[in-house]
Amino acid sequence: MSAQTQDLQIDPRGYRFGAGVTLVLALLALVLGATTAGFAVMALLALLFLPGATVGPQATVQAALFKRLVRPRIGAPSETESFRPPRFAQQMGLAMSTAALVLGLLGLAWGFWLFAALVTVASFLNAVFEFCLGCEIYLLLKRAGARAA
Repeated sequence: MSAQTQDLQIDPRGYRFGAGVTLVLALLALVLGATTAGFAVMALLALLFLPGATVGPQATVQAALFKRLVRPRIGAPSETESFRPPRFAQQMGLAMSTAALVLGLLGLAWGFWLFAALVTVASFLNAVFEFCLGCEIYLLLKRAGARAA
């Protein structure tokens, strides 16, 4: 298998930990609202999503924190997962946090609230219920593409 086609396997607990960090920041953005402080938190979220959206969740600051602080205490995972669905979820997070930021900066507070709420809901589902909404959308799109081919 070449490096291009190899499917990198990751610890699913790592990106769930990252979702918990995202949840805290997204809730903070909602509490701060469509203000300069709220926009700053949303910009931070977008920056945190960027490496995960381009490389994969294993490249995020949250993953580094998980590997250094959490995983040594809980041990190796019993199973791993492909990085591809969580990377797509990171891409969705980047798109939604960027949309919240841009719409907020354009004076469209409803857009800030809408997309900040979407980031919050998606991260809540992953962190609390281990349901990665972006991962599920990725799998649905992949199945739909396989049928269309």
